[in-house]
Amino acid sequence: MELSRRTFTALAGTAALGLALAGSGGAATGAHGPRGVPTGPPPPPPSADGRRHRIGHDRYSLLVDGRRLVLWSGELHPFRLPSPSLWRDVLQKLRAAGCNAVGVPVPWNYHSPAPGTYDFTGVRDLDLFLTMAAEERLYVILRPGPYLGSADLDAGGLPGWLTATGGRSRIADPEYLRHVDEWLSAVDRIAVRHLFTAGGGTVLLYRFEDGFEVFADEPAGRAYLTRLYDRARADRIDVPLFHADGRLGRQAPGMLAGAAGGAADPWGGATSGGKGYAQVRRTHDAARERRERLASLADGVTVHNVRVAFGGTSWGWLPAPGVYTSYDHGAAIDEGRRPTPKLAALQQLGHLLRTVPDLARLDPAKEVRAEDDRLKVRHLANPDTGAQVYVLHNDSAEPVGSMLPGTGIDVPVTVGAHDAKLLTTGLELGRRKLAYTTAQPMLNMTVGRQDIALFTGRAGETAQVALDCDTEPVTSRLDDEPGWSYDRGRLNIVVPLGVGGLSRVLIEGGDSETPLMLLFADDATALHLWPYETPSGPLLAYGPALLRSVTLRGSTAHLVGDHVGGMGLEVWAPRGITAVTWNGRPVRTRVSRAGSLVMEELMPDVPEVRLPALRGWRRQVENPEAEAGFDDSAWPVAGLTSSHSSTPVPGGGPVLFADDYGFHHGDVWYRGRFEDTRGVASVSLSYSTGTQGLLMAWLDGRPLGTHRMPVPDADTARRGTWTATASFDVPEKRRERGPHVLSVLVRPMQHDGDERAQGTHKAARGLVAVGFGGRSRDVEWRIQGAAAPDRVRGPLNNGGLYGEREGWHLPGFDDREWRTADFPREVRRQGVTWCRTGFRLNVPADVDASVGLTIDDDPERAYRVQIFLNGWNMGQYINDVGPQHTFVLPNGILRTRGTNTLALAVLSDGTTPSGPRDVRLTLLGAVRGGVPVEAVDSPGRRPGG
Repeated sequence: MELSRRTFTALAGTAALGLALAGSGGAATGAHGPRGVPTGPPPPPPSADGRRHRIGHDRYSLLVDGRRLVLWSGELHPFRLPSPSLWRDVLQKLRAAGCNAVGVPVPWNYHSPAPGTYDFTGVRDLDLFLTMAAEERLYVILRPGPYLGSADLDAGGLPGWLTATGGRSRIADPEYLRHVDEWLSAVDRIAVRHLFTAGGGTVLLYRFEDGFEVFADEPAGRAYLTRLYDRARADRIDVPLFHADGRLGRQAPGMLAGAAGGAADPWGGATSGGKGYAQVRRTHDAARERRERLASLADGVTVHNVRVAFGGTSWGWLPAPGVYTSYDHGAAIDEGRRPTPKLAALQQLGHLLRTVPDLARLDPAKEVRAEDDRLKVRHLANPDTGAQVYVLHNDSAEPVGSMLPGTGIDVPVTVGAHDAKLLTTGLELGRRKLAYTTAQPMLNMTVGRQDIALFTGRAGETAQVALDCDTEPVTSRLDDEPGWSYDRGRLNIVVPLGVGGLSRVLIEGGDSETPLMLLFADDATALHLWPYETPSGPLLAYGPALLRSVTLRGSTAHLVGDHVGGMGLEVWAPRGITAVTWNGRPVRTRVSRAGSLVMEELMPDVPEVRLPALRGWRRQVENPEAEAGFDDSAWPVAGLTSSHSSTPVPGGGPVLFADDYGFHHGDVWYRGRFEDTRGVASVSLSYSTGTQGLLMAWLDGRPLGTHRMPVPDADTARRGTWTATASFDVPEKRRERGPHVLSVLVRPMQHDGDERAQGTHKAARGLVAVGFGGRSRDVEWRIQGAAAPDRVRGPLNNGGLYGEREGWHLPGFDDREWRTADFPREVRRQGVTWCRTGFRLNVPADVDASVGLTIDDDPERAYRVQIFLNGWNMGQYINDVGPQHTFVLPNGILRTRGTNTLALAVLSDGTTPSGPRDVRLTLLGAVRGGVPVEAVDSPGRRPGG
């Protein structure tokens, strides 16, 4: 979602809020902040330093302690990575990839299983996450909702219990606001300890609410936003506040709070053409990232938040109804935490914005037209330094090369098909002046006793860089690829990209006594270049798969990161550094002509990661609830006659909606007792679910059949609530005197969002009405869903299957009396069958391996699987819908050096063999390095418990 300058502040009445704060010390300076702040170095990387800080802005950028800051944020959803150790892994990857901030949504439903109850422990430890972000030197954009519709969450992040309360959501309704006040204050009590203004942490911005439909221009929307603003201020949140539908704030910078880093893919894969997130990543590739990010920069946007940089997994019943378990999103860092090629675009721009302060203050400049009109040019200039910036867009389907008259760039510039490029002229490169470049700058820094400038482009392109030099310098090519010439005060350097890795050109003497090292890299090579800020100055490393941290002690630089086999290590270090260690081990190095320390040998290979075959399966059929003699006396009676749902209660009732009886997530069972089926030819069951919901029915333990919602297409993929009536014939031999029991299992999927504040999240889930063809019957209904929420795994982990209520998914459950099972399964049965096995992993301690569970089968088979790893519900597989087949098993929940329990709850409709055919572990990637991983608490069921 793009926010223009007018949307950067929130509204209270007619007063512009958000960045306009009063006070001193740690208070923000607001729109009336320091006038005419000149171009200069950005503030140092943030930390919880205990000092007071000032946050302001002008029309160009944020101002932190009087310095210009271009905020380059990647959004991370901690709730989609239920292993706190791995939060640090992704935070380090974001920082290394050029981000100086992280966007963090905080879902209400994830933390609140019941009214007034807020859980911030274990995998929900917000305090721990904010502490980690500060330790990793990242600013935080905190967004606690209360509505988070853009995050593709159940009910847009509103808690399930809210569906059974009075009041209208997302407006100034007193009952709703009472709950909102409690929620925001629960978050704010944690957030206030981490505010950057007070030095307790790095929370820099605070965004409330989400979505387009709460309009600040309407009285109800204005009153609601005012209340949220007042709540935050009352809770001592003194950093800038903003909202998507805010009104013009004076001199506010451009903001992109939700830059699309990919796209959500619905059930069936309408977005991906059924090919899943690999296809989404191909369509939302690095070229698209460059086009969109550079377009926003040209529009004056200096506050960027890419949603999402890492998507993760919508485990349990967390996701919005339209999307499946994986939330890979086609993001720059994939669901298995592996950097992808599209990370290059974010990395190059992030480090450019961090190390070239000219880009923090740009004005539109004289129009420029390329000779080839397929190339569109945006011209900007820095009013302080005179540096010129040209953003080039090629929307055609082929590369375009063109001259750029009036720019001072004397050679043709090529931009790839559907790609973009940022070029500069008049830029200071350390102590020297850049005349022009046909390659995009990535960083400009001083390391030790020399200046370093890095230029990037696509493999196969030729980079040309021209420097203004009154006196001819000594120019040395340190690799075979570059060529150079000097003529009449200009040094021209030409380098083919993508040939031989990194190309180095050393420039000495001439107009400056400080050497300048020019580096040239294609995208793949640039993903192995890692700048890092140390207290003694910048450091630059080349070679590893990732640089996580650098510590300087004495004359040694201690580097920690990831690597794969066949890679070397080259380090440009601050003055006085003569030795290097890598992951705690000394590295033999030599000093190169480039002024770097070069590892004399290649890094060792990654040890082989062996994954066991999954054998020793045991199985047990369930759904005793379908049997006539099942004891349901402890189940709640479904006898309500009114509801807060947005779905009307059918005339005469009763209310059968699951939420009204406290069952908000997962499967729900109904049992209806009546006396006589004589004259009853059919049963009609009306029900309401999210996408891909289904219903199964039994009469006196005999299957009547299954009904399921259709697979969405491109036109219906965003529909959040689906309704249908399933009609089943009653066999002649079952039309007899009673008593009889009608058993119904509904998989309701998730709740719709509430984008238009019309209460759509309160649409019914479960049965709506029941009718009998031929004769009406009075029915006494009982209902049962999930048991009390797991204290560790939370309210979104479990549903209402019998096996879940009995702990069949938990480690330690005694399944020795279950029958052995072999795959593929060929049995046709309506209902639920559980399969369990254990396996042991022994991944080397210094290897970070990402492991997934893959299920494959004939797509004609109609069944679905809930996957439980060590008791954690890792998602839902629907065999005949897809497109997901591989489910990431996050380390921490997955014991990579220990024993694991895998349980599958297979729900089949009886029309086809129930499967599965092939279930296997899949290695998604492995590197030497990673972060220390602590086991996530996974309580099990003790034998006999």
